[in-house]
Parts: sequence; structure tokens; C-alpha cells
Amino acid sequence: MPRFEYTARDRSGSRVTGAVEAGSVDAVAGQLFDQGITPIDIQQRARSQGPSLRRRLGMDKPSGDDIVMFSRQMYTLTRSGVPLIRGLSHLAESTRNPVLSETIRAVMMDLESGRELSGSLARHPRVFSPLYVAMVRVGEESGRLEEAFERLTRYLERERDTVRQIKQATRYPTIVLVAIALAIFILMTYVIPVFAGVFERLDAELPLMTRILIGVSNFFAAYWWAILLAAGGAWYGLRQWRQTENGALRWDRGKLKMPIVGDILLRGTLARFARAFSMSQRSGVPILQAMNVTAAAVDNVWISRKVLGMREGIEHGESLSRTAQRTEVFTPLVIQMIGVGEESGRLDEMVDEVADFYEREVDYDVQNLGSLVEPILTIGVAILVFLLALGIFLPMWDLGSAALGGR
Repeated sequence: MPRFEYTARDRSGSRVTGAVEAGSVDAVAGQLFDQGITPIDIQQRARSQGPSLRRRLGMDKPSGDDIVMFSRQMYTLTRSGVPLIRGLSHLAESTRNPVLSETIRAVMMDLESGRELSGSLARHPRVFSPLYVAMVRVGEESGRLEEAFERLTRYLERERDTVRQIKQATRYPTIVLVAIALAIFILMTYVIPVFAGVFERLDAELPLMTRILIGVSNFFAAYWWAILLAAGGAWYGLRQWRQTENGALRWDRGKLKMPIVGDILLRGTLARFARAFSMSQRSGVPILQAMNVTAAAVDNVWISRKVLGMREGIEHGESLSRTAQRTEVFTPLVIQMIGVGEESGRLDEMVDEVADFYEREVDYDVQNLGSLVEPILTIGVAILVFLLALGIFLPMWDLGSAALGGR
């Protein structure tokens, strides 16, 4: 069915814009008049040529900053009493991300057809998480929608900061490892063949390490294209494997076992769990539903399984602290804080303290990550240089010494 964009005036004379699907221009005008809106201009949208390459690759997905800005704007709109559809129309026009803009327009159409806001947002899981939808639903049911968006904004801002800290924790070692791999590839492909030619012309007997390096270099020089294809295929295969249930579970668990960085990732993920669970409790979400939406919010399949295991224990009447202890991922101090929160009836406050505790530890470790990783990387580079010197420069020194002795 064709899609039409319209410009119109509402009952108060304010200018509104939007898009609807209808069979003709007259049908669009009839729908608008039925809603008490007077159309000014109606234009049929040009047919799309299909999703762009960026859209197919998922590169146009709204970022965390986009969702934070949307939540902050929704809080302002609901607090000021602006009609929801009119406010969403303005947001759709001002949003820079095309996917989010289209999503907002689709939500508007759902609202115009009588669907509630939370149900409309739930139809777009790539943009709005289950936790987001649950918070909006609680706000609708309690009549405090503006408070729900305020809490969502604060939560998303903290989550964004935590994610940035985790990325910062892995950026430095990743860059160094990539640089080392690139240096090895260049040495094996372009530098060592030059020395191999010199040794071949001298017709000298070479040490074992030199022969190994020359053999590896010859392989790189002859089959560099195959190496690149294999690396690309391995990357694609790894990406597809990570999308499977078993692959995602093993990958996310493996990340948390990485030396040095894995512990930082674990505590950052647990901080996200604690923050999301605390917000759910403060918003009045039932604890079993809160465990479900929190499990989806941690963005780690292995931790998500642990959280769902806690939910099963709570269903059988166990306390949150006991089920948390059985997961074997929380520290004793954190488990004790959760237990105190249950006994005092201030579980949301104590879980919030847990989030603060983990976030402070992550922040401290990220700031000191360089001093922890630098010695390891330095030793690795030193070993690489030693092997290259042993394989290349030692024969040259031997040849030089032989030449001088022959004089």
C-alpha cells in the first residue's frame, strides 16, 4: 500500500506532520478529518529502492546516545503535557538517525490505531530493549510515564558510561596486538625476503632459526592472498558462530576469563545487572519480571543464564541473596549487601550500592590498565625482537666475522 506524507493543522491551529499508509490521497484526507486534523499538503512518498548497504549490515542502528536523547525528550514531552502523537511527530523530524526516525513514525501509526505506547515500542526490539519496554509499561499503568522516562534516561546514561569504560579497557591491548600482528606480516612478506636473498647469494650455512624464518617468510610471500582470505573467512565464521546459542554462550563466557581484562568485563557486566535490577525495583516491576528484563539487559549470554537461574530459585521461595551466592559470580561483600537489603526492605537501595561498588572498581581498574598490560606487551615485543635478531642479524654477524677472519 502506498505511503503518504502530510502537513496539516490540528484543532488548536498548530502545524503537524506525519506519514500514513492508504490507498489514495482522498483516503488520507478522510483519515485526517476523522481525527480532527485539517490537511494542508499530502504527497506520496517515493518508492524505496530497498534498504541501503549500511541498513543491511545493521550500521544504521540507533546508538546509545540516540536512545538517551530520545528518552530525555520523551521525559520533557510527557512532563509538559504535550499530546504524545504531536510530540512524536516533532521528534521524528528532528531525529538524525533514519532508523530511529522511521521507528518513531511507526510508533505514531500504532498510537493512532489505538495501541498503547509500550506495546508500540515492543514491536521494535532492535531499537527498544525489553527493559525499556517494561519501564514504559509500568509508567503507563501507574500514571507516572514522565517518571519512567526520567529513570530510563538516568539508567541509560550510566549504562553508556559503563560501556565506554569497558571499551576503553579493551582498546589499548587490542590496538597493540593488532599493531604487532601487522608488523609481523610486513616483516615476513617484505623485509625478510631481502635478507634471504643476501644469504642465498653468499651460499652460507644458516642457523635453524634463520631457516625457519625464511621458510615462514617464503610462505607469507607466496600465499599472502590465501592468508588474508583465511583470516576473512575465520572472522566471518566466528561472527556466524557467535550468533548461535551455543556460540554466544561460549564466547561471552570466554571473554570473562581473559587475563586482566576479563575481570574488568565481568564487574562491568554485573554493574549493569545491578543498576537495571535496582531501577526495576524502584519502578514497581514485580521481581520475577524484573529478573527477566534484567537478564536481557546485561548483554552477556552467560551472565544472562546466571540471572535466569536466580529467577528459578526465587520462584521456589529462595531469597535473592542465596540465589546470588549460588551463581558464584558475586563477591561475598555484594551478597551480604543484598541480604541486608532484603532484611531491611531497602533492596533497591542496596542493589544500587552494589552497582556503585562495581562501577568504582571498574573505573579504577581502567585507569590502571595501562600499568598492568604494559609489562606483558613489552615482554612480548622483546621476545619478538629477540627472535628476529637471532634469526637475521646473528648470521650476518657470523658472515661478517668470517669475512674479517679471512682477510
